[in-house]
Amino acid sequence: MSDHIAGAVLVLNAGSSSLKYQLVHPDTEFVVAEGIAERIGDDGGSITHEHAGEKTTETLELPDHLAAIGRVRQLFASGGIDLASAGLSAVGHRVVHGGRTFYHPTLIDDQVIGEISRISSLAPLHNPANLTGIEAARDMLPDVPSVAVFDTAFFHGLPEAAATYAIDRGVAEEHAIRRYGFHGTSHQYVSEQVPPLLGKQPSEVHQIVLHLGNGASASAIAGGHPIDTSMGMTPLEGLVMGTRSGDIDPGVVLHLHRVVQLDADQIDALLNKNSGLKGLCGDNDFRSVTERIERGDVPAKLAYDVYIHRLRRYIGAYMIDLGRVDAITFTAGVGENAAGVRADALAGLQNYGIVVDPDRNAERSATARRISTDDSAVAVLVVPTNEELAIARQAAEVVGKRL
Repeated sequence: MSDHIAGAVLVLNAGSSSLKYQLVHPDTEFVVAEGIAERIGDDGGSITHEHAGEKTTETLELPDHLAAIGRVRQLFASGGIDLASAGLSAVGHRVVHGGRTFYHPTLIDDQVIGEISRISSLAPLHNPANLTGIEAARDMLPDVPSVAVFDTAFFHGLPEAAATYAIDRGVAEEHAIRRYGFHGTSHQYVSEQVPPLLGKQPSEVHQIVLHLGNGASASAIAGGHPIDTSMGMTPLEGLVMGTRSGDIDPGVVLHLHRVVQLDADQIDALLNKNSGLKGLCGDNDFRSVTERIERGDVPAKLAYDVYIHRLRRYIGAYMIDLGRVDAITFTAGVGENAAGVRADALAGLQNYGIVVDPDRNAERSATARRISTDDSAVAVLVVPTNEELAIARQAAEVVGKRL
């Protein structure tokens, strides 16, 4: 069994109360096993593990990420895989915020951990959880190199006009306030799949990528290089999301504090956890929202309309940013599965060379595909994202350079 695993990368994505994992061969794309631990540190924890075509779910108490990784290791062992001796090439960790320091996949050592911790104020909901996963993995697998792959890295080279906020320059520089962008691993992976689908070189393609999941973001990419993205200093800015507001007048925040007398933590919770679709209609599951609309639910319909309105506004802005558009690509949970969202986001844009084929759009498939008509000047695509594979490849590349 170890020979079959040798060279694989264990990818860990630690959230505040969850741990997604995948053991994958970066070259062949073969997934040996994968799963998710949920409700870590809370009652009713669970782990869903899939290996060799069998999926199991168990309920158990998971007091912390170290306990979760320990149980994951046991689940691998029960399937004949000893992670410590199987010859893994690396452990790849998703880290949400790299600040101004990290914009390449980085081999993790104590100094790197200290710097990730230092910049955690830029992503207080994410980086501490990522660090917990890193420390747990290093403790459990001390002989396997760990590599951090940063969500912000792909957008590090944004043009200054796109990355700069119009606030006091000194304040911005002192406190590292700028647009960083997020979902970069997904945007990079998906955008790299598009040129071959069009029969073009990356340098020839101007494209818009729409990563639409519970978190959502858009990017404008010219010749393989991002020139704009919707998320900003934090993942709160931009599109309407499952529980996040996206763009909002900063004066609303001041009003909530001065008049409504909410403190910073309350405003943070409101905008990050109780806004977006959930705030508008009480539901952030897109399938449920769609079902409610079909039953004539007015709040659900308004939530959907606001979501689409914001999405179309970004598509229009990025069409101007790019000057010309060769492809518009949908990805992530909503982008890959919600045909109605894709159709409504691009409805009535025939004069701009964007024509969605209703039959192609309605077809469900797990493969990359074109959903625009043959004569549409702009190709409209659905490309499944694979952040785990992207992280595995980047981690393997970093480790390979050490050898």
